[in-house]
Amino acid sequence: MKPSNRLLLDYNALASSFPRRASPIIDVHSHIQGEHASAIYSEAALRYGVGLTYSMTPLAGIPIVQRVLGDRVRFIAVPDFSSKDRLTAVGKEYTRQIPEFHKLGSRIAKFWSAPRIYESSPEPFTSNPCRINAPLRMDGMKAAEDLGMVFMAHVGDPDTWFATKYSDSSRYGTKRQQYELFEEVLQRFRGPWIAAHMGGSPEDLDFLSGLLQRNANLYLDCSATKWIVRELSKHPPEHVRAFFTRWSGRILFGSDIVTSDAHLTSRSNSTEMEAKASSHDEAFDLYASRYWALRTLLETSHEGESPIADPDLHLVDPDSHSPLDAPRIRGCALPSGALDSLYTGAALALLPDATLGSV
Repeated sequence: MKPSNRLLLDYNALASSFPRRASPIIDVHSHIQGEHASAIYSEAALRYGVGLTYSMTPLAGIPIVQRVLGDRVRFIAVPDFSSKDRLTAVGKEYTRQIPEFHKLGSRIAKFWSAPRIYESSPEPFTSNPCRINAPLRMDGMKAAEDLGMVFMAHVGDPDTWFATKYSDSSRYGTKRQQYELFEEVLQRFRGPWIAAHMGGSPEDLDFLSGLLQRNANLYLDCSATKWIVRELSKHPPEHVRAFFTRWSGRILFGSDIVTSDAHLTSRSNSTEMEAKASSHDEAFDLYASRYWALRTLLETSHEGESPIADPDLHLVDPDSHSPLDAPRIRGCALPSGALDSLYTGAALALLPDATLGSV
């Protein structure tokens, strides 16, 4: 069974089942790398109506991705996640790199604060130097602020992970504590912030409404497809519609697609991310599946099993689920105005370098 295509769908053909949109979709959250993988991603994006992609591509990889995608890509400044010294990577080194990204056209700076970051230091959560409000993080924020950049943050993680991977709250903090720190920096740095992955809390739409009410500079994106599909499908569709309609203009479309040339070959020593595909066709399915699932969730009233395996089901309940099981998708059929804003309008209004071509 293929984790990105459990139901053996023809994602290429299914793309035409979605209505052609008046304006291309803007994907504000992806990780595009690799010359060949970028070209395959380009195929999938065009088929699903995505005309502009914002990518967290490492500095060294930007020229390659730019050459492949041309005017259809913008770059988000991001720390070197491959560094063995993550404390330096997200701190002093990132502060140094932000102006380099800016010179290459980046107008968004990402401040990653998933709880895994606390593993970079032996200090407990309450004094960990990687906390999003710690001095070494705010030095980077000041550098981005001085350049007039929009901020993006990954705060929190799925409830399923706090119940399992992050159960030691002395090390990782509670989920609510992540947001106490985040609201401090939202008040300190008053420029716009995009909180990735539905603000890290698609499980609790009322909580997100509170965050948005208290912080006029806060926006959300709907990236992290498996997580978003699983959790938004648990809410009554009318509640999801009401949320997206109420906060129209403050929610942007994103996929969190990760591409790699490693997806084109089969290797025994592949990482978990690299092992998600091992050929051109599997790589296309991997990338296209995210757009199919998100557009199905957001645009239709479809109800059925997701074609994308979701290992979190097994993580929480290994007796009932295998790593290849998947949740159900329950489409919320957003109204046209909310969709137009989500897919295009909100990004055009917020991001200084967002432009529209054709697809």
